[in-house]
Amino acid sequence: MPLAATATAGALGRLDSLVMFLRLAALAAPVVTNAGVNPVPHTDPAGVQWVGRFDLGLTPWQEVRLKSGQRPNTFKLSRWEGVNAVEVISQASMSLLTRPIRVDLNATPVLCWRWRIDATLSQADMTRREGDDYAARVYVSFRLPPSSLGLGLRAQLAVARAIWGQDLPDAAINYVWDNRQPVGTVRPNAYTDRAQMVVLRSGDQEAGRWVWERVDVRHDVARLFGPGAEPVQLAVTADTDNTQAATRSGFADFHFVPADIPCDRQQR
Repeated sequence: MPLAATATAGALGRLDSLVMFLRLAALAAPVVTNAGVNPVPHTDPAGVQWVGRFDLGLTPWQEVRLKSGQRPNTFKLSRWEGVNAVEVISQASMSLLTRPIRVDLNATPVLCWRWRIDATLSQADMTRREGDDYAARVYVSFRLPPSSLGLGLRAQLAVARAIWGQDLPDAAINYVWDNRQPVGTVRPNAYTDRAQMVVLRSGDQEAGRWVWERVDVRHDVARLFGPGAEPVQLAVTADTDNTQAATRSGFADFHFVPADIPCDRQQR
């Protein structure tokens, strides 16, 4: 066997590499790319790119289940205290509501949305796999320039895509509503460092009402994974499968805006 082939076989045969492949399932669901679905967001005259106006329905959002036999969440459209939203009910369950996106972060680097929770998960702990649950989380998944990926990681991703499909992203940022970590905490996901967790809200002080978020995705992905990233998927969920807890959350009004444009906070 040639030396290069021997080295590759040895690298892919290591247990830590195999674990990495399996953990990539926690990175995000494969990007949904159904025929006829246009991932380009609607752009209004002010340059706002809408990726989640739920007064217009759920198209092209789809539920994705990560594991066979895992209990899924319940997602439904809801008019919740005057807000057209997706309501998520999670009871010892986990699945994602996802949509493909194609956004130029140089033009519209800032993602805006509003969300709410009934309460945080008292037993959750983002530092442990057994506690990797959240009352609400928003995934933004990315393709990264090949030059920013090391040879070993490219090999791992290639094998992972052979297992889960070519649309598996390179990396993801999870914006989460946590129960205990301070706002601003950034740490790798308990399963894989290809998903970085960013705590936007923490605790129950603001539970029970809608709150707005404004995050600079271009800045965040550049500092966490490197420049030149391309967003390919947006996903929302509540996650209770590890702690066997129950929670209810809502998401609404996802849109990207230029850095100098405020979020569109009109009631929808």
